[in-house]
Amino acid sequence: MDEFHPKAESEEQIAQNEPDGQGQRLADFDEVVSRRTFLSALAATILATNVEAAQAAPKAVQGIPYRPLGSTGANVSIVGLGGWHIGIQQTARESENIIRSAIDSGVNFLDNCWDYNGGASEERMGRALRNGYRDKAFLMTKIDGRDSKTAAKQIDESLSRLKTDRIDLVQFHEIIRASDAVNIFAKGGAIEAAITAKKQGKIRFIGFTGHKSPAIHLKMLQAADAHGFRFDAVQMPLNVMDCHYDSFEKLVLPVLVKKRMAVLGMKPMGAGIILKSGVVAAIECLHYAMDLPTSVVITGCDSMVILQQALQAARSFKGLSTGDRVALLKRTRNLAGDGSFERYKTTETFDGTTQHPEWMG
Repeated sequence: MDEFHPKAESEEQIAQNEPDGQGQRLADFDEVVSRRTFLSALAATILATNVEAAQAAPKAVQGIPYRPLGSTGANVSIVGLGGWHIGIQQTARESENIIRSAIDSGVNFLDNCWDYNGGASEERMGRALRNGYRDKAFLMTKIDGRDSKTAAKQIDESLSRLKTDRIDLVQFHEIIRASDAVNIFAKGGAIEAAITAKKQGKIRFIGFTGHKSPAIHLKMLQAADAHGFRFDAVQMPLNVMDCHYDSFEKLVLPVLVKKRMAVLGMKPMGAGIILKSGVVAAIECLHYAMDLPTSVVITGCDSMVILQQALQAARSFKGLSTGDRVALLKRTRNLAGDGSFERYKTTETFDGTTQHPEWMG
């Protein structure tokens, strides 16, 4: 599966197998599958996946449940520490304290990215992982490079900043445009650098992330299939608003479960915007995402107080009843229809590679 043979394939050819537009809205989806049928199918998927996860993974570490990372054989904490937020403290010591406290409390999944805070997030995490902490962590970072040369350079820079000789999971960051799949899988594309780095032992697993549209995620998965490549993990927004608008939960999640790929949930609170709706609390947001067939739910913790909130959510999570899930979705449905609480889908505000195209090479 590590061998890669690029094929001449245009963006238009990949798009031929895709749904039209930027994804299907709730109304379109309901024309195909009724609300009741969808909820029943999702409930069955969640039940089967969570039962399997409970059997395969250690029950808990320091009260934090663990789950299998897809079919990789690795186990990760149900909650993960977001990388961007641990690079914004006034001092590096504050960042290090948050990271080490998370690990000491049972969290092993650490998120990061080559471009977060100009590299400061990786540098601070690297310092925090000294003195035995690296061996306790499942370390993930992301790269922006779309060509092999740029991607290889960013992988090596991340290794240096993180002060490690291996990264557990490297993901292609911000797959937010149809051309990303074409460029990454082209001859001389970034996938070649990732595969080479894996063979060299620099990375263990390969995935991709994106926040724009489920249709673009599906393009990336189809491009991988067309080139005989299989991703280990996929990261995407999963929250109480997403279910109602251009939904990753409805359109991408079932594909990943079927392929047995690790599902990394992000933006459980929509970068904090969802909480401003006033209809849902932080713990409810985290529990909703944890109740899906996610391996880990990544949340930003910029302070010890917010870290404790994440730990509380993980330790108190017992699963949602069908009634609780329906009630949450009913509460959020009318507010979610225009995507105003998911601005990463509807604006370029969250698109770092759009603002800095030079990062892609």
